[in-house]
Amino acid sequence: MRRLTSVVLALAAALLGSAAGAQSDYPSRPVRLITPFNPGGAIDLLSRVIAERLGQRLGQNVVVEAIPGANTIIGAQALVRAAPDGYTFMITTMSTTVNNRALYSKLPYDAEKDLAPITQLSYGTVLLVGPANAPYRDLKGFIEWARAQKRPVSYGSWGIASWGHLAGQIMKRDLGLDLSHVPYKGDVPAIIDVRNGALDITFASPTSAKPQIVAGAIKPIAMTGPQRAESMPELATFGEQGVPNVDLAIWVGAYAPAGTPRPVIDRLRNELKAVASLPEVREKMIAQGQTPIVNTPEEFMANYRTDYPKWEALIKASGAKVE
Repeated sequence: MRRLTSVVLALAAALLGSAAGAQSDYPSRPVRLITPFNPGGAIDLLSRVIAERLGQRLGQNVVVEAIPGANTIIGAQALVRAAPDGYTFMITTMSTTVNNRALYSKLPYDAEKDLAPITQLSYGTVLLVGPANAPYRDLKGFIEWARAQKRPVSYGSWGIASWGHLAGQIMKRDLGLDLSHVPYKGDVPAIIDVRNGALDITFASPTSAKPQIVAGAIKPIAMTGPQRAESMPELATFGEQGVPNVDLAIWVGAYAPAGTPRPVIDRLRNELKAVASLPEVREKMIAQGQTPIVNTPEEFMANYRTDYPKWEALIKASGAKVE
């Protein structure tokens, strides 16, 4: 019996040592970074900038894989199904864990049990834009124009239950506007339709919208968030223009599959913090209308648990639903 016990203990020690060694050698092969949005969108572009710098720090390639669809649900499923070994992680917006949880009666993942928070990366803003030749110049002018129409005013977003969809529902409720939601698979196609006159307005990221704004193809109406973005200080927020409920900040964060070893989580978090502090990455975030912030997994989870009840109440009050 003593001999058997000794063998078992030796095997256990060997396994623990092997696991510890594997973690200390991390990463020993390329790392996959999932972005649950279409290629070319704000989060996809940011993920690729981060991946290049992160790969340099890790000494391994960080390969970005865009897995869009179903308001980030498909990408989140891919993350949950991945091995919890640190070789797959995801950068996404709060839609994945906050909006989806409040809007869907059933999700193929549990936001708290299936996803391991690594860090929040930034708080961001979203723009409301219209055609360049629209007869209004600001949010007040748009509201007056929309009320004068004898038809529903179409507005786009990057998907059902996305923040753009939700913001439109809040405007519809608070302002009494007749708005009709048109979901897209990304904000770029919606911007193109606004530019071409096939869509009245759309919500979009500053990254996607600003080139078209600078080119004079579309015009900005308002931005979400509690304060103006550094990248577009001339554009007033919804709150400044009299619509306060659209001013909650939207955060971007990094997640790993639940069960990923804490030393690996810490390594990723520390390297992401270093990457986010690089001038070129910080400038990229600011250009997207984001405020960089990197915190610990515990701080990330605490912020999530504080934010979720506020957003849940807001989502339910807005009447936004997913059929």
